[in-house]
Amino acid sequence: MDIRIIKKLHEFLMMERTGNPKDLANKLGVSERTVYNYISYMKKEMNAPIMFDNQKGNYWYNRVCELNFKG
Repeated sequence: MDIRIIKKLHEFLMMERTGNPKDLANKLGVSERTVYNYISYMKKEMNAPIMFDNQKGNYWYNRVCELNFKG
């Protein structure tokens, strides 16, 4: 996993501006499959409360989420 992509993804999630998986893949410069892999990783390994809103076509955090990227 590339921490730079996780940081960008986190920023988009915080602003609720991810768009659908295809849009998000374009924003991040990765494939749609890679988007699904990062979302899955963040949910399972980082306990990120990521949800997808079908009506808005957007990923979002369903509760406050702060990820610490400092070493």
